[in-house]
Amino acid sequence: MTSTDRSRPLGRLGAAEDRGKAMRRTATAMLFLMAGIFVLAHNMEESHAAWGFVRAFAEAAMVGGLADWFAVTALFRHPMGIPIPHTAIVPNNKDRIGEQLAWFLKDNFLTPSIVARRMKRFDVAGAIGTFLTDPSGGEGRMRQGASRLVAMILESLDDERLGGTTKQMIANRLRELDIAPLLGQSIEAAMQENRHVPVIDGIVRWAANILDSNEDIVRAMVHERANNFMRWLAIDDRLSDSIINGLRRLLVQMEGDPHHPLRDQANEGFVRLIFDLQHDPEMRARVEQFKSELIDNPAVADWLDGLWEQAREALLRAARNPDSAMDGRFGDALRELGHTLQNDADLKRAINLFARRATVGAVADYGDSIVKLVSDTVKGWDAKTITDRVENAVSRDLQYIRMNGTIVGGLVGLTIHTLITIL
Repeated sequence: MTSTDRSRPLGRLGAAEDRGKAMRRTATAMLFLMAGIFVLAHNMEESHAAWGFVRAFAEAAMVGGLADWFAVTALFRHPMGIPIPHTAIVPNNKDRIGEQLAWFLKDNFLTPSIVARRMKRFDVAGAIGTFLTDPSGGEGRMRQGASRLVAMILESLDDERLGGTTKQMIANRLRELDIAPLLGQSIEAAMQENRHVPVIDGIVRWAANILDSNEDIVRAMVHERANNFMRWLAIDDRLSDSIINGLRRLLVQMEGDPHHPLRDQANEGFVRLIFDLQHDPEMRARVEQFKSELIDNPAVADWLDGLWEQAREALLRAARNPDSAMDGRFGDALRELGHTLQNDADLKRAINLFARRATVGAVADYGDSIVKLVSDTVKGWDAKTITDRVENAVSRDLQYIRMNGTIVGGLVGLTIHTLITIL
């Protein structure tokens, strides 16, 4: 993209600037028109008394238009380039404007109480469910625009800093999470539905496979510990066979009998583990230490790197082509999730509560940072940038002020001239 392309107004911003310029030309044309009428009426005043009324209207309209032109121009620049005091108000006070704007946002939109009150009106889960159920219905243009905006933001952000921030945030949240009670509650819930049984079955089958594949090691261990007499009588071989066959029978019995004593002992072990994870400080400390060591492991950092890259690429693909995200089985799963969000009252209530608490928490934690971001961003703009942006945003209304000032001034002048003539 060339510098000319970058400087050319695009989209809604460019349209607003074009409309502002058109209104500015109209207001200026009205001013010149009043000047022309004033000159004509001044020259024709002696020919008929009515021209006096026309002159009074045009004269006052010209004064009103000039006064409002000066007032509007003084907001953004020095009128006619003359550095008159208290003119070029916006560029000369851009830092203060940025701070005031930032604190206006903070005080009126980013306080936890206001956000909590407004969030109560929003059905976040319902909106997500509606979008997932019919993503193209009635909101296609908005969805495409939002997708392009998300893609532009993701591509423009510093990937290394953003990725590092994201990974650090995940690591910090994991460190803050008291994982031991959660593990205990998860295992307890699994046992209530007998979902731990396949785990025990898997351990039994794994032990049987280990025994079959390491039979030679068992025999070698028995042979090494046997004395010469036992070896001479081949008792060590019979002992090895007895040990291996006994273990094999035990594993077969455990696999086939759901009420085997060793299975009961395993269940008791699970129950003790559940209690210790939730109530034993020593066990919870060991779990926390293991969690910290795991998070600090370089392999976990590499895994988070890969996870972030995959997530970013997936977000970019979905943002560039939101329709593709709804194709195939993944799209079917998203639509099913949308139906669930619309129809499951308990889930909807839980998600809305979570969204409300998360938003309020984010505002409480990052409200001041947002204020600083807005303030620093405005301070970082040069005077011309902020002047152009503010002027383009309100240009039409300001030109209407000029036009209204011209008309109102003319009417006031006409009224005064009429009163003087009558009296």
